Amino acid sequence: MEEDASLFPEGELLDGVPLVEGEKDKLEDAEFEVEPLPLEAEGRANLGCHSPQKEQIADAEGRKKKATVQERMEALYLRKNLSHLDKLHEEKDLFIQKTREELRACRQRMDLITKQQESMAAKVAAEREAKNTAAVGRLQAASRRLCMELESERAQQQKTQATLKESENTMWHLEIREGQLEDVRRAAQEEAAAVRRHLQVQAAEQLRKEKETLRTVERSRLLRVRKSAYLQKEHGLRHQKLVEDAQKNHRVAVKFLKASLGRIRERERKEELESREQMQRRMDAVLALKNSITANRETLRKFQVRGQARAELAEQKAQAEKGAILAQGGDAFKHLFHQRRRQELEAQKRAFEEEQKLRKQEIVHRILKEEAEEEDRRKKRHPPTKPEGRRTVRDKTWSYISDFCEGKSAAVTPCRPLENDTFAHPKTPWLVEAISSDSVQVDPGNVNWEDETLAEPEISGLWNEDYKPYQVPKEDVDRKPVGGTKMDKDILARTMEQLRGTVIHKQVVSGREFKGRPFNSKPKLIHFKDFDIGKVYKKKITLINATYTINYCKLVGVSEQLKDFIHVDFDPPGPMSAGMSCEVLVTFKPMTNKDLEGDVSFLAQTGEFSVPLKCSTKKCSLSLDKELVDFGSYVVGETASRIITLTNAGGLGTRFKFLLASESCEMDISQSVLKISSVFTYEDKSFYEKVTTSFSEQHVEGNESSPIEETSQKESGKLDSKEQEEGRPADSEGVTMTTIVNIPPSEEQTEISLGEIREGEIGPFSSIKVPVIFTPVLPGAVHTRFKVVFKNPQCPTLCFRVIGVAIDVPVWVPKPNVDLKICMYDRLYQDSVLVHTRSKAALRLKFEVCKELRGHLELLPEMGYIQALSSYSVQLKFLPRHSLPEDAGKYFDKESRVLEAPMTIRVADQTKPVGFTVHAIVTTSDMELSPSEVDFGYCTIYEAVRTQVSLCNHSLLPQEFGFVGLPKFVDIQPNDGFGTILPLETLQLDVVFQPTKARDYNFELVCKSEINRCFKLTCRAMGVHPPLELSHYQIKFAATSLYDTSVATLYVINSHVSVNALIHSVPRVGSEEACPVGPTSFEFLLSPDLPITISPSVGTVCPGKRCLVQVAFRPVLPSKLIQQEAFQALTKEAEGKLSYKDMAPQRKDLQRQSVSTLRLQNRDRLFRASSNQPPEQQKQDLRCSSHEDQVARATLVRSFPGKFDKFVIPCVVASGDIQDRKGMEPLSFSPHNTLYLELWCPAVAPSIVVTSNKGTTISNFGHIAVGHCGVKKVSIQNISPEDLAVEFSMLNPNGPFVLLNPIRKLLAGETQVLALSFSPRESVLAQEALDIITKRGTLSLTLVGTGVASMITCSIEGDVLNMGYVIARESVSSGFKLQNNCSLPIRFSLQLDSLSSTRAKARQQLPQFLTSRAKRAEVVGVQNHSGQSVFSVVPVEGVLEAGGAQDFTVTFSPDHESLYFSDRLQVVLLEKKISRQILLKGAAREHMMFVEGGDPLDVPVESLTVIPALDSEHREEAEELKPILVTLEYLQLDVDMPAPPATRELHVGCIRTTQLSPKKTVEFSLDSITSLQHKGFTIEPSRGFVERGQTKTISISWTPPADFDPDHPLMASALLQLRGDVKELYKVLFVAQVVSSPGGHRSLST
Repeated sequence: MEEDASLFPEGELLDGVPLVEGEKDKLEDAEFEVEPLPLEAEGRANLGCHSPQKEQIADAEGRKKKATVQERMEALYLRKNLSHLDKLHEEKDLFIQKTREELRACRQRMDLITKQQESMAAKVAAEREAKNTAAVGRLQAASRRLCMELESERAQQQKTQATLKESENTMWHLEIREGQLEDVRRAAQEEAAAVRRHLQVQAAEQLRKEKETLRTVERSRLLRVRKSAYLQKEHGLRHQKLVEDAQKNHRVAVKFLKASLGRIRERERKEELESREQMQRRMDAVLALKNSITANRETLRKFQVRGQARAELAEQKAQAEKGAILAQGGDAFKHLFHQRRRQELEAQKRAFEEEQKLRKQEIVHRILKEEAEEEDRRKKRHPPTKPEGRRTVRDKTWSYISDFCEGKSAAVTPCRPLENDTFAHPKTPWLVEAISSDSVQVDPGNVNWEDETLAEPEISGLWNEDYKPYQVPKEDVDRKPVGGTKMDKDILARTMEQLRGTVIHKQVVSGREFKGRPFNSKPKLIHFKDFDIGKVYKKKITLINATYTINYCKLVGVSEQLKDFIHVDFDPPGPMSAGMSCEVLVTFKPMTNKDLEGDVSFLAQTGEFSVPLKCSTKKCSLSLDKELVDFGSYVVGETASRIITLTNAGGLGTRFKFLLASESCEMDISQSVLKISSVFTYEDKSFYEKVTTSFSEQHVEGNESSPIEETSQKESGKLDSKEQEEGRPADSEGVTMTTIVNIPPSEEQTEISLGEIREGEIGPFSSIKVPVIFTPVLPGAVHTRFKVVFKNPQCPTLCFRVIGVAIDVPVWVPKPNVDLKICMYDRLYQDSVLVHTRSKAALRLKFEVCKELRGHLELLPEMGYIQALSSYSVQLKFLPRHSLPEDAGKYFDKESRVLEAPMTIRVADQTKPVGFTVHAIVTTSDMELSPSEVDFGYCTIYEAVRTQVSLCNHSLLPQEFGFVGLPKFVDIQPNDGFGTILPLETLQLDVVFQPTKARDYNFELVCKSEINRCFKLTCRAMGVHPPLELSHYQIKFAATSLYDTSVATLYVINSHVSVNALIHSVPRVGSEEACPVGPTSFEFLLSPDLPITISPSVGTVCPGKRCLVQVAFRPVLPSKLIQQEAFQALTKEAEGKLSYKDMAPQRKDLQRQSVSTLRLQNRDRLFRASSNQPPEQQKQDLRCSSHEDQVARATLVRSFPGKFDKFVIPCVVASGDIQDRKGMEPLSFSPHNTLYLELWCPAVAPSIVVTSNKGTTISNFGHIAVGHCGVKKVSIQNISPEDLAVEFSMLNPNGPFVLLNPIRKLLAGETQVLALSFSPRESVLAQEALDIITKRGTLSLTLVGTGVASMITCSIEGDVLNMGYVIARESVSSGFKLQNNCSLPIRFSLQLDSLSSTRAKARQQLPQFLTSRAKRAEVVGVQNHSGQSVFSVVPVEGVLEAGGAQDFTVTFSPDHESLYFSDRLQVVLLEKKISRQILLKGAAREHMMFVEGGDPLDVPVESLTVIPALDSEHREEAEELKPILVTLEYLQLDVDMPAPPATRELHVGCIRTTQLSPKKTVEFSLDSITSLQHKGFTIEPSRGFVERGQTKTISISWTPPADFDPDHPLMASALLQLRGDVKELYKVLFVAQVVSSPGGHRSLST
């Protein structure tokens, strides 16, 4: 913390002082900057004209400025040091304070340590006395630590004291230095105060200027308001005149319109007749087509029935064959497969034979055709003759051309001479055909392609075998020059002209011949402007066919002088229809810098035409914007300037020079001239680049107009307008004018001279502005002529004149007309009149007012002195009295109210006075209220009465008005009774009176104008307090769609509970007696045709109670309007049918009768037909059904334009209860206590409409079976102009109706289809409403449907059909019946689980026999090994008519032995509902006997291994015992009473079969009967036989013997032998046990 004072020497103390803000600003001010030399001095320095005296003065000024800057720098340095000292002083002061605080804290710590030492010494002494050595040692150690701390604190104190002393010394040095700089500080403070005062003065000055600007803006606004009023009046007069002219023109137009409409109606009648004829023809064609379609359908149906019968016959035949084969023991499937294969092969063979026949016929036809063609060619072909002296093709061609040019006949062609004279006209030469084929359209129907000349050679002998192609000899190659000789060219030209003459022909369409130019060119002139040599320019032109029909276009060429520079790219488009166009690309590559003109020639079918072409070089196009510059009148000594613009609209620049008309016209090139860069600079380089770019593109693209010209014209137009408005030179967009300098003194002084720009270079497409200066010296007119000469000799000299007038008047008024605008009577208006003088001596002025107006006008002061070369202001006061029209006399026009008062200023020593005129329009300030008295009548305190009052302004000035001091119960609208009324305007004001209590009202309304004039309106009324009140007196319904409902609620309140007027205001009429307290009745009086419903409309309210009232608004279309629309639709339909019916016999007479006569006949006939019928019959015929009403309503709803109604519903009030009245006797209602409810009811067209089913909103699903679904689609459309968010009302979740595809948004104009489903769960008639809710309204859809229960009964009881036992590979059939007991036809289908698509997936799971028996649910058992279903049913599907029945046949056809054939048959109704499930069972044996019964010992699933069948020889050897388990349970509930024996049964059967067998019965026998009887078993019968198709039962009963052990089951066995076609042995195992409860036995397994 030690700091040495040497660290702050005096030099460094002043270095860091910052600048004072004011000083910095002043140093940065321009006054202290070294200014550069003026331009003139710099110019003179450049010219070498230095003056020694001026140099000395400049040196002195420089030294003075240098000294001033030095002083400023020193002051700045001192202020900087002073600021630094202040900063150091603050820092040192803060440091000293901190050091003193540290020193004080150090002393406090030392005192604390000293006290601790004293206490420690006392404790040591006490411990020593107590001889506590340990404590004494510890205390001594603490004492030593305190001594060390004390020493440390003392050292710190000394160090802090030294630091404090050094800081105080440094502080003293700083204070001494600050005292030395006190003067500098004071000067800085004074300067800062001066700066603040200067800023305040500037702010005050700025505020004053802003206020003046504000006043100027306000005056401008008032002027604009007055001007707008005047313009409005002028616009009204002009509008009235335009209306009158329009009415006059309308009358004339109506006259011509009637005539035109007559012609149009006549034409429409004719067109209607034609359309009816055409419609009748179409109807006949449609009927014929319908009959043909019906006949074809009938024929097709017959073919289908015949095919079905044939297929059924074939199926029956196949079944019969199958049965016969099966009966014979053969393989029916194999037989049918081979038979079907043979049929397919026979069909393929027949098809192949038919194809071979067709191909043979086609080949024969081709051979015959070729022979016929060959015969035709042989007839036409001439025997070839060997030519003698063969000429070359070239010689033949030129000889033909020469013969044709000489006019010889070309009847015989050199290629193919005619053999006979069958052709009456000569054949056209091939050259002519080739040329005409390029330009003339060929009719393909007239060309016979079979006679095409390609079948024979073009030159005779060309196809001969000994013909050799002609080789042109070498001497013939160089015989002719390139392009032929001159004679060849002439011959070719004449030939082409004659050929063109044959090509060109007249075009006649509809008897009118086309004359004129066949093709129009766009553009009409191909102009290449301002081209440069070496560049390439391209232009596209469009040729448009202007003829009546198809035409051709072919390029001929360009003019001879343009062939070296112009190239035309044109692809002939072929035939072009009228109005079609094609493009031509013209390329220009200039080689010489000269103008070229010519045209591009084309050839059309109707003649030649050409497009002119022009190529122009760059030229100068110079012009002046004005030829006369008129300065007008200016006083001597003033200076004025005007701008004249020299514009170059051409692409070539040149040098110019402005001269007087008397000067020489020679241009001296060697003289020094001003550079253009010093005159104007391009500010916008992008503009220049854009101009040059567009200029270069113009040459490449060949545009017609130059963007440079348009830009320069726009710039010159803008500059001229600115010059006229401002009267000074304006800056253009691309050129900036320099400051106008005066002419040097060496030149001759003239009154009219030019500015600095006199000569220079003007570029292409640019302009230069030259200032013209007028400095009048002597009074009088001045006239000077100038001319502009150019270096380019092709540019003519341009001339212009400048004129001006110089005037000299010592005293004048710059505003000779003082316009006070419009003034009111008894109002003071003031203005100042400024008087100027150019005299060099003071003058006395006297201001005089004419004696007629001295009571209204005053000039103050009346006399004054104007100083030399100055101005004088006199105050004008105008206070018009009402006597002004009489006092002013001739100076005031009473009709127009215009005052023109001449004022005179008399100047001493001047005979001619100076005059000026005061103009004013004087008007009154009266306003009138009409009527002057208003009677509001009776009015309740809950309502307001409105009446209209007219306020008329008789003044020519707009006046502000306001109704002041209005009572609380009166309101005036609009704008609360305040506003501005225009001149001579009448405003309609609404005076609203709403009483606050029941009493008589008499009051006055005061209207004050802006000049504090009062106009009064007298009013009176009677206030009524009814006994009932409404919670709302005005209800504003939202915009409600048609057939939608908006509901609002209000209360009828009875607050009259006491007649004490001191507690509250009691109901009464005016000042009459109060109404009695008690029940009060009300009734809303509604008109029956209003779309308003109020519930309840009549009621009684007890004192202190209120009654809830609901008001519903449901806009609907009037029923009359709907019936009218439907009736019109029916009438149109009936009229159309009648007219079409009567048109058939009148087709032949339609052309003879006029349209009007036919229409009248139809109407008369319709009228007679309707008049002959009685009115009831007519109404019955044209009666509108409900569907037609709905269609008409939907049509009207879509076209509903919207409607706003305002209804006022009166509510009458009467004392007493409504139930106390006698019979129909009405209550005594008071008309003065009537309440009024105002309803605002806007009705709009629904935003969403139904477009399907002709717009009906009722969707009837009809009869739908229970458990099934019917779907209907309803199309809705958003006809509003905005997108709508759509919501739907909640349908009954337990109901049958469901919206399948709800939408969230419906775009404007979009149509969406809603899918609605009806799924009845019971037989009931269902109806619900679906509301489609948007922010614009709600659309209600009514959903109706009837559910019908599908009641099907089956003839099978228990739903199990057991097919019994069948011999393997044989079949057995059984039938059942389904009965339809409902009123709907039902479609059914039968499905087997074994054929289900999900069976393959189910078979991938564990087999059912692995699971517990309780979980076994497999219904599909063993199936055939062949893959065919073991069960089959017919028919598979069909329709059960209402109340009808259907028989079904189930066939069981096993192909191997098994006891577990099973399947499930499902009856599916309407492709969805499973009505019945029938379990099919069956068993198959290889032999004719079987045994069933006993407990199951195997699983109902076959093994995957194949067990080979044994033949009959080894079958007996391989006999095995088949086990049968019979379990008997003896139920013993009571030991004392014997229980019945346990019984079981076995069934032995013989299967009926169609196979031949030696045995017709089956014998069975059971051995070991005796041993079984000993064990308690009784079996009856033990032996017997069974016939085919029958079954016998073996009854087994068991009673426990005496020695039976209940703990061990009894087991016994016996052999059962069956003899039929084979012998089978069964081992029957009997297991018996005693149980004490049913089901209590144990499970046994073997």
